[in-house]
Amino acid sequence: MTPNRRAVVTAAAGAVLAGGLNTDAAAAAPGDDRLQRSTDAIRDAGATGVLTVLRNARHRTAARSGVADLRAGDPVPWDAYYRIGSETKTFTAALALQLAGEGRIRLTDTVEHWLPGLVRGNGNDGRRITVVNLLRQTSGLNNYVDLSDFTAAAYRATRFRPPDTAEQQVAAALRKPPAWLPGRDDPAGERRWAYSNTNYVVLGMLLEKAGGHSWAQLLHDRVIEPLGLRRTFTAGTSPYVPQPTATAYTRFPGDPRPTDTTLAAAGGADGGIISTPHDLTTFLRALMGGRLLGPEQLAAMKQTVPAPGWVLAPGVRYGLGIAWRPVADSASGIWFHGGTHLGVVSESGVTPDGGRAAAAAVFTLDTDEARSRAQALAGLRLVNDALTGPGND
Repeated sequence: MTPNRRAVVTAAAGAVLAGGLNTDAAAAAPGDDRLQRSTDAIRDAGATGVLTVLRNARHRTAARSGVADLRAGDPVPWDAYYRIGSETKTFTAALALQLAGEGRIRLTDTVEHWLPGLVRGNGNDGRRITVVNLLRQTSGLNNYVDLSDFTAAAYRATRFRPPDTAEQQVAAALRKPPAWLPGRDDPAGERRWAYSNTNYVVLGMLLEKAGGHSWAQLLHDRVIEPLGLRRTFTAGTSPYVPQPTATAYTRFPGDPRPTDTTLAAAGGADGGIISTPHDLTTFLRALMGGRLLGPEQLAAMKQTVPAPGWVLAPGVRYGLGIAWRPVADSASGIWFHGGTHLGVVSESGVTPDGGRAAAAAVFTLDTDEARSRAQALAGLRLVNDALTGPGND
């Protein structure tokens, strides 16, 4: 679930402008009726195709609904790849906390310390922004994404164009003054919150400097390979998603016809991962189960501030690359992030102990406010019901 409709469009506009789940295993372990009904509800809200996975320590169930392509009419593949969008931020946050646990960075380090002169101009000041501000979205930095030409025509004209470099993205964000500067005496303690992809672009650059390797290599060596995520990778500048997948449709503003937006190159540390619902749930369970981070780092990740942008889920709080929301009939709530990319919405969640995780790949991005809201609410209900309903132990 994304913070709001504007964030959905913003994340997708960035793409315009700028041991997996095998078929046999999924077919042998179909989703229960409740998961299927929740998956169908997302389809009924306007999505062309949906694939969901629910995992706990003993079982994996899956459900699918709709079609992989409106013309062919085939079902969504059980092992479909998709761009997970801003779910990537949770992976990047895990890398940062690993390096912090090893003493290679401190959460109170400033951007200026690691990247001198990068964040300067128009009132922006990297001396007042720490690693924890980037992770928790409390830096005040503007979003680098340009919404000026979010149309089907612009998409078709730029879909093979390499995305802007991280330096170009940061420069775009610095053209305007920040929304605020974190407090001078205690910048890491800043509690004002606003979602900005720029935070994680800067964070990716910082991790490369501190970790001595590219963000993609750090991700592979520290998360993907240790967890055996065989269907999770970074595509770099390639606009292609491997098969099997489903067509990723976008309904652009003012255009009633869905546009095939499957081809789209965009995203780095803020949104550049391709994965599957199976791999995403494996990652989330490992993260909250303590397999990736030490107790101190996992506790730091769970230190939150209010995040008022999530209008469909009152009470959301944002930690270090992951958010928490209350759920009816659950004393502990759930941890989640969510993500969007051109033609795709990712919905996910995990219980606080990592015991259960759910993920849904929704192959339609709709910019109509009513339809987008209905689809988001259906995704919210699916994750909540999957993780807190009866019979999920």
